[in-house]
Order: sequence, then C-alpha cells, then structure tokens
Amino acid sequence: MIFIKIFTQFMLTKKTFAGLGAILLLIACEAPSDKMIGRTEITKWQGNKNAAISITFDDGIVNQLTVARPILNNLGLPATFYVITGKVEGSGQGKFIGRSREDIIEETAAIGTDADNFFERASLIGFTGTTEGVDYHSRAGSLFESGKIKEAYEVMDEAYRKLRKGELKNSEEVVYHDNKIDTTTWNDYRAYAAEGHEIGSHTVTHARLAVLDEPNLLYELQQSKADIQMNLGEKYTFSAECPYGTEDERVMEYAKTIYPALRNRMPEPYMKEINRSSDESPGGSDKEYVQWQRGPLTNTGMEVMTSWIDTCINNDNIWLVLVFHGVDGIGWESKTGEELLTYFKYIKEKDNDLWVATFADVTKYIRERKNIEISNTVTDNSIEINLSSTLDLEVYDVPITLKTYVPDNWENIVLTEKSVQLNRSVLKIDKDADGTYAAYTVSPRTSQLVLTRKH
Repeated sequence: MIFIKIFTQFMLTKKTFAGLGAILLLIACEAPSDKMIGRTEITKWQGNKNAAISITFDDGIVNQLTVARPILNNLGLPATFYVITGKVEGSGQGKFIGRSREDIIEETAAIGTDADNFFERASLIGFTGTTEGVDYHSRAGSLFESGKIKEAYEVMDEAYRKLRKGELKNSEEVVYHDNKIDTTTWNDYRAYAAEGHEIGSHTVTHARLAVLDEPNLLYELQQSKADIQMNLGEKYTFSAECPYGTEDERVMEYAKTIYPALRNRMPEPYMKEINRSSDESPGGSDKEYVQWQRGPLTNTGMEVMTSWIDTCINNDNIWLVLVFHGVDGIGWESKTGEELLTYFKYIKEKDNDLWVATFADVTKYIRERKNIEISNTVTDNSIEINLSSTLDLEVYDVPITLKTYVPDNWENIVLTEKSVQLNRSVLKIDKDADGTYAAYTVSPRTSQLVLTRKH
C-alpha cells in the first residue's frame, strides 16, 4: 500500500511538472524575445496605416480642377494632376522637329511606310494642320502598341495619301485632351500646388510617344518638364504619366532618365504592378508592395469602386492608384461631381486605415523605406537610434514613420533628437505579435533619435 501511494504521488508530481513545463514553454513561445527590444523599422506606410491610396487625374481637364479639386480640399485629401503643358498659356507648344515637311510628304508618294521611316512620318502627321491628321497619328500609335505593325504602316500610308490630295479634314468633334475650354493658367496651378496637390507632367501634346522618333519623343518629355520646373519648381518634376498609359519599353527607357518616377511603370523587385486593364487580384501577391491601378469609367458602379478600398484595407501591402479623366461631362469616360463626392467621402471615412497621398509622396516614402539604414544601442532606460540614407534628401523629403520595440514595463517614453524633445507628450504605446512598441513620425533627414523611459 505504501508503494502504491508513493508511486501515485510520483506520477502526479511528474504530471504536474510536465504540465507546468508545457505552460512555461507556451509562455516562452508567445512572449516577445528580448532580442526584439530596440529593433526599429520604418512602417510599410506612413502613420503605420494599412494601405496607401493616390488619387490621380489625367489631361488637366478644367472640371477636374473646378469640381473635383474643391471636393478633395473640403475633405483634406491631396491629389495628383497630370497636365498637358502645351495647353497652358506661356508654355512650349507642340511642334514637329526634323527634316523639311515638304520633303517627307514628297517621299511618301514614292516610298511606302516601313520600319525605316514610320516613326518620322508618325511624328509629322499630327502637325500637318488638321484634327484628322492627329487622329491618324493616334490610330497608328494604337495599332503599333498592339503589335499590329503592318496595319500601323498601312494607316500611315493612307494618311499621307489623303494629305497629298488635300483630303485631310478638320473635325468638329471635341478631342478630350485638347478641349478649348481648358483655360487653366500657371498661376492657377501654383495655387493648387500650394494647397498640397501634386502637378505632374502629361507631356506637351498628349502624343502617342511609342511612334515618335527620338527628337520628337525627347521634346515631348523634356519641354513639359522644363515648363513645369520654370513655373512651379523642381519639386513638381518628380513624377510623370506618359499618355495612354503606355508601357512601351523604348519610351520607358527615355522617360525614366528624365523623371524619377513614372505612373506607367515602376519596375522594382519588391513591387508587383497591376495595370488598369488587368483583372488580376492584388490580394494574391506575396510581394512586399502591390501597386494596383484602377481607372473608374463612366459605367463603373459605386459598389465596385468602394470594393477596391475594402480590398486595400483587408491587406497590408496594396498601393491603390486611382486614375480619373473626365468630370461632369467634360473629358473621356466622365464621372459626375456627385459620384466623386460620395466616393471621396467613403475614402475619408477610412482614414484610420488609409494613407492618402500624392503619387510622388508615396513613391518617395517607399524608396526612403528601402534605402534608409537603421542601427540602435539599448541601455536600461534608453534606446538610441541612428539613421543613414543613400538618397538625395533634398528630393526625398517625405516624413517616415518608425516603429521601435521597447520593454513591456516602459509606460512613459520621451522622444528626443540631439537632446531636443520632439513631442510635447509621451509617445503612445501599442502591442502586436512581436511585442510592445512605440510608433512615431520624423523627417528622413533625422540622423539620431533617443527614446527614453520617463519615470
């Protein structure tokens, strides 16, 4: 009986210790490692938000600025306006650069369009004096980018045949990117930039860049940039959108040497790009970032448009780039001011989850995050954080949000930069699966910060 009692007690004790061991092991697995303390990272989005949204408009259409812009201002939402600079008074105008117009036209009677002369002819035809000539340029460009090269050559032959016979006509139809009532001035754009909006390049004339020869392609890109720089300043030459959403590789190679960022393409190893024409779901990508472009058309319903916002919130890596054109009946695929008000209000209501910023600012933030190195030194009551960047900080100036893990018993934390307290009150403390942390936003020019436990 004594043996049985002792054996029973032993087994109970063994079982109890095993249970305690399992509990301790579970606690050890769930508790944040001391190695996390002091670790500092730049959050994926400014403000430690769940997603980023950039609201962009193409073509510099007047109703974008007189209808949509006031709605955005009232809600405190910035936008990017890609403008056709040749429409703005005082800017460089569209023109053909190259050989004698007469010589080129004469040659078309004897030599058919081919790979050797197509770009030159496609560059000239839009400047031969009629809106139909512009239409032929656009049609040839569309065919060329669709891979229908032979058909593009045939369209160009037809255009010059009609030109030689004096049969190219002016159309009474208003071309959406060359609307005569678009009378916005550089003074207007300066005021809009001061409101927090980005004004970016959409070239000089909205040409089909993929079918321009080198001199005319460069003029469209460089002259537009020069006019923006002269009238608005270097800051607004950061991003551009090449017309028709082109992704032509030759155009992209030229354009990316002139503009630091292109809405058309952002080829980065850490970013998945989904363009406006794609039905691919952004939620399936394991890339660190997904740039998801959506272009609301006239018949795009509000339910679909709001679902894009919800998709962003339900993931943590999506940058939604919205692309609008017409507003209140002026421009391509127009949306009404009432629709824009409803939609932008919906975005504003999700402010806790969404960082709404210009295309340039989101681009800069992501690049800052990828190019700023962080080191730290931890003591009992302080964490020193050092930052260094390989970027030009005169250009890359968007505030970054840092997240520093601290001991669980740190309840009051003061943030200082070179002994100067940056915040009037103590930092807010939060927790995630990795431990206790403080999140705070500072300039990317910051080189040293100290988090101090306040007793």
